[in-house]
Amino acid sequence: MKQSSKNIAIIGSGLVGSLLSIYLKIMGHTITVFDRRPDIRNVEFSGRSINLAMSNRGWQSLREVGIENEIKKIAIPLDKRAMHVIGKPMYFQKYGKDGEAIWSISRGVLNRKMIDLAEEAGVEFRFNEKVWNVDLPEATLFTGESEKGKWKEYNYDIIFGCDGAFSRVRHKMQRRSRFDYSQNFIDVGYKELSIPANEDGSHKLDKNSFHIWPRGNFMLIAMPNIDGSFTCTLFMPFEGEVSFESIKTKEQATAFFKTYFPNVRKEIENLTGDFFKNPTSAMVTIKCYPWTYWDKVALVGDSAHAIVPFYGQGMNAGFEDIFALKQIIEKHGDDWETIFETYQKERKPNADAIAELSYRNFVEMSSKTADAKFLLQKKIEKRFAELHPDKWIPAYSRVTFSNKPYAEALAMGDAQEEIMKEVMQMPHIESLWDSDEVEQKILSLL
Repeated sequence: MKQSSKNIAIIGSGLVGSLLSIYLKIMGHTITVFDRRPDIRNVEFSGRSINLAMSNRGWQSLREVGIENEIKKIAIPLDKRAMHVIGKPMYFQKYGKDGEAIWSISRGVLNRKMIDLAEEAGVEFRFNEKVWNVDLPEATLFTGESEKGKWKEYNYDIIFGCDGAFSRVRHKMQRRSRFDYSQNFIDVGYKELSIPANEDGSHKLDKNSFHIWPRGNFMLIAMPNIDGSFTCTLFMPFEGEVSFESIKTKEQATAFFKTYFPNVRKEIENLTGDFFKNPTSAMVTIKCYPWTYWDKVALVGDSAHAIVPFYGQGMNAGFEDIFALKQIIEKHGDDWETIFETYQKERKPNADAIAELSYRNFVEMSSKTADAKFLLQKKIEKRFAELHPDKWIPAYSRVTFSNKPYAEALAMGDAQEEIMKEVMQMPHIESLWDSDEVEQKILSLL
């Protein structure tokens, strides 16, 4: 259904804001994007990034506006995890079936590219312009140098809040009656580190793997960049025996890396330098409802549903919001009230589901990926899925390599976990794991 052209403001020029601007511009709207920060294309990156893992949902959203191939040029496919467990040689865990991969992309490189593509489409960006207030019923926003200074007033037909976990737009919506809101910080923080390329520009570790060093209540991950480097992220408790708080000197940092990450010993100088140079950042899950106000204002991406990064789905979920919004717009044309109502009702259960799955994956990645019983369970599931692909799709594959709703992936994953609890109780499961008996047991439980 065709839409009348609207004058639309998007707050936030991050990944979700810039992709949404491309979608809406292609639909024929006039788009202005406001951001309090300077243009990311002209600044050094902040050392706060976790590399992105683009998967099916993200690619679907990019494909819809014809930019998938352009973005693939700045991404590297990863078809497996490379596990670095102390006392064992490095080993690999395939992600899915042959040909299935997640794609590593630098957040900064992607964001710069998306802004370029949005400008080429005709979107106007206003950087260094901070939004201090939003009049929700009028879709009017106010910007200025400071909260107490003189403000400029801009009137729009519709405003989208794509301004992240600590959204100014959502903050204004929170003051409305019956607005539900919760935020939950985990007691683990993260710090960005890096492993530079070899002198010839090649990667020092396998470049088609997502590298994980699981160490119980902390872990290191590394994802490749197209320039031969790796962006590493150290996840660790803020306080405690082994924590960010407990490492105060260069000597302590060096001893920490030598003890727990012996196979990156050659990189210790670099890792230690980054450790003290880059900030320690917190991770939060944010839930809220409603996501919209009348036919005037809507939240998209992290401003509606920030999640912890352990399923690699934050960006993918935000991009999927936009894809879903487009399908709804095509059904309802100019009826923005129905569009917004349908959008929030459809997306909210899926946002809650991926928040839950992301938190669970944090527990799995940091402690269970090195646990023998857990690995055996995964081997049994993988074998059964290969024998009966129509009967068993692993939860990770449902989330990462399909576009089925997150809520469905969570429900199916819970049902499979109940079945596997019974299977793992079978006597002598360690020697029977690949037998007909185990296969028949799962079939009977299904």
